Amino acid sequence: MIEEPPVLTVKRAFARPRSEQLEAIASATTGWVIDAQQGRAGLGPEIKPVLAEAARCHGTIVTCWCGPNDNLAIFGALAVARAGDVIVAATEGFRHSGICGDLLAGMMRNKGIAGFVTDGHVRDLADLRGVGLPVFAAGINPDSCVKSGPGTVGLPVVIGGRTVCSGDLLLADEDGVATVPLATADDVLERLAAVREAEASLLARVRSGLQLPESIEALMASERVRHID
Repeated sequence: MIEEPPVLTVKRAFARPRSEQLEAIASATTGWVIDAQQGRAGLGPEIKPVLAEAARCHGTIVTCWCGPNDNLAIFGALAVARAGDVIVAATEGFRHSGICGDLLAGMMRNKGIAGFVTDGHVRDLADLRGVGLPVFAAGINPDSCVKSGPGTVGLPVVIGGRTVCSGDLLLADEDGVATVPLATADDVLERLAAVREAEASLLARVRSGLQLPESIEALMASERVRHID
């Protein structure tokens, strides 16, 4: 590297979803949001809710890249974020220290942040319960990190195998975390409405005693299936 990078590189201005776009995912499930995107819109399965009692959030993503063993960028993201936003912190999968504990989570709650998502670890589980902020992480580690940088805020990051940008939509629940790129949000939300309708229809039939969909019955009776008994 020719010269030392700044401790933080911050992009403060980015396009944001409309309120009706956020409302459209508020009562959805991550599975529906993912089904509306050809089944591939979830962050890695290791990223799960830390608290069973605070296992759901949605909002506009504010990204930060922390790098390993550092959380300075999370504070930078908190400075930029608005009430209702979700801070998404990429750590390159570093899991040898907790990058967020109850004090930082408490600051997020005080500012009205809707949730915190990371591919790293967090700490102070007992006190996080008292904070009540929805936190989604790859695990718990009591070791502490530093605040040295370098890091970025507001720029695209890769987390859980998916590229995420500030301004994208996020929904997290007990199953994990799903994101919707802002650029495709209208198309995805149109398909989400169709997914909701199909799910409701099939659920009603299951509760009425459906044992096997007609399409599967037809397949099992067709020449495409070879029965050897």
